[in-house]
Amino acid sequence: MKLIIVSGLSGSGKSVALHTLEDLGYYCIDNLPLGLLQAFAMQMLASRQPAYEKIAVGTDARSQPEHLERFPSVLRELRDAGISCEIIYLLADEYTLLKRFSETRRKHPLTGKNVPLAEAIGLERKLLEPIAVNADMHVDTTHMNVHQLRDLIRDRTQKSAHSMSILFESFGYKRGIPADADFVFDVRCLPNPHWQQQLRPLTGLDGEVIAYLENQPEVLQMFEELKRFLDTWLPRFAADNRSYMTIAIGCTGGQHRSVYMAELLAAHFRNKWDNVLTRHRELS
Repeated sequence: MKLIIVSGLSGSGKSVALHTLEDLGYYCIDNLPLGLLQAFAMQMLASRQPAYEKIAVGTDARSQPEHLERFPSVLRELRDAGISCEIIYLLADEYTLLKRFSETRRKHPLTGKNVPLAEAIGLERKLLEPIAVNADMHVDTTHMNVHQLRDLIRDRTQKSAHSMSILFESFGYKRGIPADADFVFDVRCLPNPHWQQQLRPLTGLDGEVIAYLENQPEVLQMFEELKRFLDTWLPRFAADNRSYMTIAIGCTGGQHRSVYMAELLAAHFRNKWDNVLTRHRELS
């Protein structure tokens, strides 16, 4: 039996993630108190029903604090029982969460008479730390819309059995580093197509930009060194039963150099790995 636990900050997209998993054939339950998780999962395992071979549950900070603190040990016990467990943790920056709650006029589950929204968001982050530190995949939805989140969840969870999902994500430093990145590589030292007038409106996916960067020795050198580093270390993470790996490549605007390098690395690793994806944050 496979169990995906979806958790994270309120307003970061947990419901969207669960609905996407439901569309993929998972039996889904939202707002399951953590105190019931182990009993529920063991009951589903014992039933041996085909409908319960893939289960996804959503949980949040409304669980009792002692159940949240005990989560790591419950997770170990479930895995020892033969249940394949993965945790998807969604997050976003405080400004984005505040804006989303303002736009939807929804109530944060931890707000109250003496707990304003910003304080509730901070409290929620702290309460969910035992889940966050054990998560297999962190998804930063700060710069995502609903459709992009659905696509990402669908693509990353439909990986081959025993295969680590690798995501190469380009980004622009002027909009911040992705919070869900496992590795971050800075390519701002490379020649910038932005300063070529005819290339400025194009992206790293366009032939003219690709031709320009291919002719820069520094670009090839960085690619070779990043490739060598990742060729060495990605198998070590996979051997440690890692399910997901996000490699972020950043340049100033996230339009030219980072996009090109992410695509180049992804093309190389697709020859060796079953599940290699690309995402270009600033082009979405």
